Amino acid sequence: MEEQPQYVEEEIQQPMLYPPSSVMQSDKADLLEKIDPTLIVETIRNRLMGKIFSNGEWVEIPSLQDRAISEKGAWDISNLMLAVSSQNVAISKLKDDEIRDRAFNLTKTAVHMCLKNWKEYGITGKDQLAFIKEIVFSNTFITLKQPEGEGIRKMLMGTIQESKVRQENETDNRGMLGNLFRKKR
Repeated sequence: MEEQPQYVEEEIQQPMLYPPSSVMQSDKADLLEKIDPTLIVETIRNRLMGKIFSNGEWVEIPSLQDRAISEKGAWDISNLMLAVSSQNVAISKLKDDEIRDRAFNLTKTAVHMCLKNWKEYGITGKDQLAFIKEIVFSNTFITLKQPEGEGIRKMLMGTIQESKVRQENETDNRGMLGNLFRKKR
């Protein structure tokens, strides 16, 4: 019997754009760049194509190719999800009705796209369609629900405030040291 290759899945890490100490109150836009909900969409797109992130790249798993959808299908579905997976959405505040309506509408569109393009997308069964429907709905709902309670907004404000305090402390410490050296003259 042929031995199956072992795949070790790695966590996809977003590069650190700026060291934490360089964040100042006026750098809200820079902080927002660090929040990247599109990473999950990229993961979903590759998973739909039967790939896993290993050794720094997306690798096709041969045993999953009979369940995978085509690249075109994965791209269409992921592009649809990008509408709700952005920094703007991450800090928005929507009401429950708006979230529910948006999640249902996006899911409905995904299902219609899959039914219309089932051959191009490589969809061979109802189970794949149901799986895609659940992925789109879950990702959309969770992404839109995430800002509830202003968690990301509070994190942004906390980080900005912490950076400001750190910067003030560094300035104060330099002043104290300067005072010590001046007194010893």
